[in-house]
Amino acid sequence: MEFFSIPATRQARNLRVDTLVRLRWLAVLGQTLAVVGTAVGLGFKLPLVLCALVITASAWVNLGLRVRYSRNDRLGDAPAAALLAYDILQLSALLFLTGGLENPFALLFLAPVLISSVSLPPRYTILVGLLAIVMISLLTVIHWPLPWYPGQSLELPQLYVRGVWAALVLGSIFIGVYANRVAVEAHNLAEALAVTELALEREQHLTQLDGLAAAAAHELGTPLATITLAARELRARVTEEGPVREDILLIGEEIGRCRAILGKLASLHSEPGLLDRMSVSLLLAEVVNPQRDFGIDVNIAASGEGKEPVCERNAGVIYGIGNLVENALDFARTKVEVTASWSAKSVVVIIADDGPGFLPEVLAQLGEPYVTTRLNRRAKKDEGSGLGLGLFIAKTLLERSGASVTTDNARAPITGAVITIRWPRAKFEALKSADSRNLA
Repeated sequence: MEFFSIPATRQARNLRVDTLVRLRWLAVLGQTLAVVGTAVGLGFKLPLVLCALVITASAWVNLGLRVRYSRNDRLGDAPAAALLAYDILQLSALLFLTGGLENPFALLFLAPVLISSVSLPPRYTILVGLLAIVMISLLTVIHWPLPWYPGQSLELPQLYVRGVWAALVLGSIFIGVYANRVAVEAHNLAEALAVTELALEREQHLTQLDGLAAAAAHELGTPLATITLAARELRARVTEEGPVREDILLIGEEIGRCRAILGKLASLHSEPGLLDRMSVSLLLAEVVNPQRDFGIDVNIAASGEGKEPVCERNAGVIYGIGNLVENALDFARTKVEVTASWSAKSVVVIIADDGPGFLPEVLAQLGEPYVTTRLNRRAKKDEGSGLGLGLFIAKTLLERSGASVTTDNARAPITGAVITIRWPRAKFEALKSADSRNLA
């Protein structure tokens, strides 16, 4: 089936811990109400203590996840699959105590398979689905009696139980295949739109740069020709060796260098690699220089071990860092510090301002869409600003380049926000431009 032909390199849409925790709390509440309602409301005899232990286990798992992870952490493929596998095992234990597949709540086996199919790569979804099928199969033959009225028992025909087994197995397979294909197509479409947008934006900037270069070469050509002619006349008149003649010869050499530079600018379109490579310090300078005229001091510092890392110009990285620097300028009182450091293993960029810092209740959610910090910092008057999408887009673009982005506040007595961007050095140096990465 097409389900098994999905490329293994497809990037998984990692699950947020907060999402899994909320879903499990909902499951705990629903299971508790179902058990209590069956025992108290209907008067059916249930192994209440064992059922309570099984449900409490899920509550303890949730509490452990809350302690271990923050609200915005995202789980890797293997941990997420392990939690979904636990949900299947926990549901199996509860159904084992309450009638197996004769219990109508056996339908809930489909939930972990659905979540896995839309969030995890196929190999993990197959494992989760196989576990669900194994537990469904075991519950057809091994389970405690279905709770019923005191003194009575309800035994459903085996043909019906086998029909429920077939429905759950086929439903797990169908939902896994269908939901996975829909999720992959939506993911591919979003990726394609993002790649197209970045590529078009970069093409537009390069086209504008070519036009400016050609205009500069044309406009500077006439005065440079006049200077050249004047230098030649002066050189012809001053024949004696001395400081004046040396200065005239130096002017001639500099004119030659200017002509060579104008020649490169005029032929920029035929030399695509001229501006494609940039070091860390050059990257920061390009990002920061347009932001220097806003009454806030912006300082750049770059140092590290060994040779300075170099990468190809990447529109997503430039936009992401630029957005964070602009954000820091909005919040700063007097200065913003942009510091780059590198080692043999990593490249780190830190953006720090001396503003009031992030509010504690906002800090844990930064980087998610529609989370804004405008209440505690200077507000922009631009229409549509302050929605929290800027940080979300910047964080997404930087993480797509292989970086991790963390937000924090400076330690007392210093105030201000600190944003740290960290790449593995190999990934930073392997960065490609939007054109070479996606359009080649």
